[in-house]
This record gives sequence, C-alpha cells and structure tokens, in this order.
Amino acid sequence: MQFWVYLLRCGDGSYYVGHTENLEARLWQHEQGLCCDWTSRRRPVELVWCASAPTRYDALAFERRFKGWTRAKKEALIRSDWDRLSWLARPPHERPSTSLRTNDVEARTTGSARPERSAKREVEGRLEPTLDQSSAQ
Repeated sequence: MQFWVYLLRCGDGSYYVGHTENLEARLWQHEQGLCCDWTSRRRPVELVWCASAPTRYDALAFERRFKGWTRAKKEALIRSDWDRLSWLARPPHERPSTSLRTNDVEARTTGSARPERSAKREVEGRLEPTLDQSSAQ
C-alpha cells in the first residue's frame, strides 16, 4: 500500500500539511470541508505539493517534519528550489550572507562585495566620502 504526504494552500494563503493513504479521497474531503477544522474554515484549498511514502509511519514522519517548517521553506519545496531549501535548512548563524552579495559572480570577480560603496569608507557606522571622491566634487 502507498501513502502520501501533501501540502495544501488554503484560501487565506496559509499552508496545511497532511498525510493519507488515499490522496484523491482526502482532497475531496478537504474541498468539501469535512474531517479537518483548519481547512474547512479556509476554503478553497489547492494541492500544491505531494510525495509518496512507503509506509504510514514514514508519511507521518514527513508530515511532522514539514509542519515545523517555516513558510519560506514550504514555498521553496513547492517550487522545487533545492538550493534555497538547502540554504534555509541551515541555522541562521551558519548561512552565507546574501545581503552583501558575497555570493554573486560579479562580486567575486570585481573583488568588491558592493561596488557602489567602494568609493566610501565607514566611520563609526556612518558612510563618509573618501578624499578622492570629495575633492572631485
């Protein structure tokens, strides 16, 4: 017997994660507002992702894992954006910075993470022009 873990987008934009052995019947129940208080109050619902699992235990384990995920991780899963999902799976203090564009090809080749700020220097948290830039004005 095959089991399913699935992700629904509700009418209010929230997500619902569940598991079942009969995906079509369970989707019909959600659409009719049966058997689930969360989705019955947030119809219509739309199936946005599903995967099979070999046992009920595996499907339940996947469901419990996904329920703890952030909205961003669920949306990366829906888009099959494995790079983003991998990045979001890391603890925040272990994620490479993206705000300084240090991962961009341009930043690596030019040697500056933010070229537009290269003519300025930071002094006590404020940006001040360098001598070259101020004398040119």
